Amino acid sequence: MGATLRALRAVALLLGFYALNLVLLAVLAALDAAALRWAPSALAGKIVIVSVLLAVPVIRGMFMLRAPKGEDVAGLEVTEADEPRLWALVRELADAAGTRAPDRIILTGEVNAAVAEQPRLLGLLPGPRRLYLGIPLMTGLSEAQLRAVLAHEYGHFTGGDTRLAAVVVRGRTQIERIIEQFRTRAERKVAEERARQEKAAAKAVAKGKKAKEIDTTGAGLTYRTMARIYTLYGTFYLRASLTTARDQEYAADLAAARIAGRDATASALREIPALATAHAFYLDCYALLGVRARLLPPRGELFGGFGRMLSARALELVELRAQLPDEPASPYDSHPPIAERVRRIEALPADGRAEEGKGVALDLLTAPERTLAALEDAVLTEEARTFRRAADWDELLNVSMAESLASLDTPLHRALAVYTKDRPTLSGLLAVIDDGQLWRLAQRLPLSDEAAAATGRAFREFVRPMLREALRSMVLAEFSAHSLVTWEFSWERAATAHLPGSLAGDGENDGGTKAGAVLAAAVEAALADRPDTGPLRALLPPAPAA
Repeated sequence: MGATLRALRAVALLLGFYALNLVLLAVLAALDAAALRWAPSALAGKIVIVSVLLAVPVIRGMFMLRAPKGEDVAGLEVTEADEPRLWALVRELADAAGTRAPDRIILTGEVNAAVAEQPRLLGLLPGPRRLYLGIPLMTGLSEAQLRAVLAHEYGHFTGGDTRLAAVVVRGRTQIERIIEQFRTRAERKVAEERARQEKAAAKAVAKGKKAKEIDTTGAGLTYRTMARIYTLYGTFYLRASLTTARDQEYAADLAAARIAGRDATASALREIPALATAHAFYLDCYALLGVRARLLPPRGELFGGFGRMLSARALELVELRAQLPDEPASPYDSHPPIAERVRRIEALPADGRAEEGKGVALDLLTAPERTLAALEDAVLTEEARTFRRAADWDELLNVSMAESLASLDTPLHRALAVYTKDRPTLSGLLAVIDDGQLWRLAQRLPLSDEAAAATGRAFREFVRPMLREALRSMVLAEFSAHSLVTWEFSWERAATAHLPGSLAGDGENDGGTKAGAVLAAAVEAALADRPDTGPLRALLPPAPAA
């Protein structure tokens, strides 16, 4: 579908929104006229009031002519003086695509690249352009892959997609606004009705009468009905514009293959979902590990550590690249499945450009370390900028794990608190085990239907893995409280707990292996069918004197 037809479809969808509004207003006006003519005056007055209340959100939605400005993406704007090589590449690719280069480049902290334009007159006239470029993306891509990504984004410029988006987004936004107004009013009606019925029930109970069951089924029904009507049109709107959006992605992929090469484009498409998964893991397990303790990595390492983790876990990335999503992220995702996009690009004839641009894309920056540090200041919240910086990753890990263990709140903790009606502690759990009440306590854990229906040995086998992990964590928390456990940091694998060497019996820790084996055996003994907490109690540090 050409740009002209896509524009006509976008305008038709927007006009359909206004037609729906006019039809609904006409229906409400007809109801008012009929009520005033034939209904009793009291009923007619109520109908008119309800129709006016329903018409207000519709009219407001129609006259919200100005589409909301896109939220500013947190990032670091770089000028041509700051990053001459990056700007040179951006301009070169714009010329190759036959389009105007962006006016601004903004580096972000996301695994993403995007272009945006602020057109005028519903996209009929061009406006300022911005390029958002994620530093984590540049960290994981080669220069050739980055060229393919940028060429893809320029494909949206040449196809007029960024200007047409203004029309589509405007209609979607206005529909969402009206739906939200009706839902808010419906929820308010439900809350008012519930409060009224609860008050009446309280009065009935005070008089010794039986209170009626709370029922808000009919409250806000007219508002919910109107919201449903707009939701149905919104669903149609999304589905109707979906084919266009996905066709735009395929066209942009072809533009990228033409400009940057078939192989670079296909490999970039394979790399991006793998990088997105790896970056989410990096944030959870490394960069933001110390947030609970109000601790951040050393300056520059919030983004700098990602590259080191990618290098250390290269084999895992190979597996991620092979696992291409063959379904869209959601039924209304504007992007087609990555697997299909890769298949289409790899089906193109070879163009002899497989050996181009193998350097790391991040090297395009003049001073990467300085830029990474400056980006932290740009994307961190005001509160996060007050957090202390760790001296190194080892300190970050040890402080974070100590804080995490000190604030453990597992399902076993919660079940133990309910069972003993006391603060959940390791000593309290061991006392429950010694009393032979462990499996009764385990029945208070969140269980699957299959586990809840099991009895005897089968039940114990279902819950033992959960108990094992929780009990081990409680023991580590006890050691941590006495400063008897340290953690070994690694980019290649999960952190390893180093327990006191005396646990191994010969003073040797062997990287925590022997001590860990002794602890694991003690935990298994405590959770056996015939539990024995003796080995575990022997390992624990002595309780402080009274």
